[in-house]
Amino acid sequence: MGNKGDTEEGLWRQSLLGQGDAFGALYDRHRDRVFRHAYRLCGDHHNAEDIMAASFLELWRRRKQVRIVEGSILPWLLVTTTNMARNSARAARRYQRFLNSLPRGQDAAHSATDPYRRYQNQLDQELAAALGTLSTEDLHLVSLIVFEDHTIAAAAAVLGLTPAAAKSRMHRARQRLRTALDGDTPTNPPTAPTPVLEGERP
Repeated sequence: MGNKGDTEEGLWRQSLLGQGDAFGALYDRHRDRVFRHAYRLCGDHHNAEDIMAASFLELWRRRKQVRIVEGSILPWLLVTTTNMARNSARAARRYQRFLNSLPRGQDAAHSATDPYRRYQNQLDQELAAALGTLSTEDLHLVSLIVFEDHTIAAAAAVLGLTPAAAKSRMHRARQRLRTALDGDTPTNPPTAPTPVLEGERP
């Protein structure tokens, strides 16, 4: 049996006392889920890593405001990750506008030559774009309830809503997401090349 200090609330209390190992344990416990959430929102591996790092930095910077829900800091951390992703998307749009204003070189189209990677990137970016149609609060709800499987009550507690209000907003958010995704159906995946079997090589 683990001791009481190994619970998430215990680790967080130790972190607040300056124990780096405890904060490291929380990082190890949640980094994969935070990364997956960041990737889901931005559709880019490199940006997701940056967002994940920024989210844990924000967790420490705002440690006095962190709200523990159902014995975990994860819901608060996921909400913070959503905010970091939104900030990152705004910065990326500004940067893209700047790039678009520059003369294009002949090598600009070398991005992804692998058709499967291009298809996966398209799916990732379409999901990120659909999520981007939601308001910040609705995106928090979808993230916590749909993707991370928290209860409506837990999500409502993190966001300061009543469960009834959270349920109503969640219903509207699902409809909006469905509309956004139905209106942007991805192209069919590329056909895999026929494999060359042993003994059939020319």
